[in-house]
Amino acid sequence: MGNCFSGDSHGKFAVGGTSSAPNTHASNDAVDNFFSSRGHNRGLFSQIELSLSASNLRDRDVLSKSDPLAVVYNKGKDGSLQELGRTEVVSNSLNPQWITKINVTYCFETVQTLLFRVYDVDTQVHGPEAKTLKLDDQQYLGECTCKLSQIVTVPKRSWTADLVTIAESTESTRPKKLGQLTVNAEEELISKTTVELTFRCSNLENKDFFSKSDCFLVISKYVQSGTSGPTIPICRTEVLNNNLNPKWKPIFLNMSQVGNKDAPLIIECFNFNSNGKHDLLGKAQKSISELEKLSSSKQGENLFLPVYIGKDHQSKVLKSQLFVDEFSESVRHSFLDYLLGGCEMNFMVAIDFTASNGNPRLPDSLHYVDHSGRPNAYQKAIQEVGDVLQFYDHDKEFPAWGFGGRPIDGPISHCFNLNGSSGNKPTVSGIQGIMNAYGQALSNVSLAGPTLFGPVINSAAKLASESVAADEHKYFVLLIITDGVITDQQETIDALVMASDLPLSVLIVGVGGADFKEMEILDADNGEKLHSSTGRVASRDIVQFVPFRDVQGGEISVVRSLLAELPSQFLTYMKNNDIQPKTKLPTT
Repeated sequence: MGNCFSGDSHGKFAVGGTSSAPNTHASNDAVDNFFSSRGHNRGLFSQIELSLSASNLRDRDVLSKSDPLAVVYNKGKDGSLQELGRTEVVSNSLNPQWITKINVTYCFETVQTLLFRVYDVDTQVHGPEAKTLKLDDQQYLGECTCKLSQIVTVPKRSWTADLVTIAESTESTRPKKLGQLTVNAEEELISKTTVELTFRCSNLENKDFFSKSDCFLVISKYVQSGTSGPTIPICRTEVLNNNLNPKWKPIFLNMSQVGNKDAPLIIECFNFNSNGKHDLLGKAQKSISELEKLSSSKQGENLFLPVYIGKDHQSKVLKSQLFVDEFSESVRHSFLDYLLGGCEMNFMVAIDFTASNGNPRLPDSLHYVDHSGRPNAYQKAIQEVGDVLQFYDHDKEFPAWGFGGRPIDGPISHCFNLNGSSGNKPTVSGIQGIMNAYGQALSNVSLAGPTLFGPVINSAAKLASESVAADEHKYFVLLIITDGVITDQQETIDALVMASDLPLSVLIVGVGGADFKEMEILDADNGEKLHSSTGRVASRDIVQFVPFRDVQGGEISVVRSLLAELPSQFLTYMKNNDIQPKTKLPTT
């Protein structure tokens, strides 16, 4: 899992990942802005190794059997192909089991489409020369496509499909018998290996006039292999106030972030400033292996500052020192471990039907359905989030609600079934089922108000609570799409605090031009935990809020922004409740 973990602290926070201690998850806005401006992404990344085999391939050779080679591509939304790797050539075989593995980076919050093509190689090829083969010169045997999410969520992570031709993959013709391809996926151990480090500094420079420096560390890696060039932040500590000899809470680095134990890391110490312009107090360059040795020696490493004299780049060695007081390495359960054990994510959606959305029949309405097929903001959010999460829901029966509207012949409801049914049957089949129910509801529901979240959150929490009582291995994700600021803020906070103990996360998309600043209170990324009206504190952060206008420009998708924290929230719940991945797969 590609996340950094850091414990809670005294004073301000600068934490970007899930906390090491239960019930802590916080960050500081100024540090967050600094961190995100340098390219930090908190999403889940795991290294996956794919093993390929085929059966009953076509025999294209006259005097012998085919000599098959498999090539794996990543297929972009625009249809572009990027080769990820290819196997060796297996001579004279219609049922090859290739030895060469294909390494793929699994990213939870994106839909990754893989294309597998099989060729019969006419030339005599051995070993690495297969990488230089011109595929246009080889005989094409067939292909198949799938989403990487499909592979990692099927039982035993083994996926099999019929091979088809390029024409058959785009047309509804009866496919020829071209054989089958089987893909087996295994998460590499490096994705589950975590290093725990406790850092301390001494004799740091004082940058503040009326107090001592407020210090935090940022750990970065080089974009490309080597010891120079641009870097990407991968972890940071909390901020310790008024302290020139700080000792921070333990941080947890996942090895999939780092690459390997010998890869150089840049460790920078900053003095926190509320305007986001933090002062660099010093830095060090060390690999994980070197940090381990530093811990064993109990010695400190002198920090340095880069100094530029004309065009020359030099380093000024400081009296300040970096210490590694504690170092340990362990293998932790990953998100994919829980999926392998049969855990699933149940997707739910709630749609705002308040009058502020505008008349759905008019083009300026947020609910206007363009007959050209261009989706409105509600449809786009449902489609993008649903496209990712649907693979983690086994039966793909999704609860769907509306709120703030008046169904036919009924009073205003703040939680009604989108499919028009009464009672406890809010489910629809598939993402298209949600889209269809939404379209029908626009004709059958009058827009009203006000905007209340409490009832739909309580309905989602009820399903999650029932699942826990039934000892089901499930985690629930509620997507709320709204155009306005809620009017039941305290009731919503009460519902979220209660739900924080359940296997539930709430994703909120704000559409339209409303001021959503108050909505961000629900998202605990500012370090302030939610407090209920009775004084109860949320056990963890379960909310992620994104204004749609901030992410619909194309550079940052709704999905990546919303889902970045979901795996961390999932794992925090499992850890807080001491839930281990199941080793026995479900029988159904």
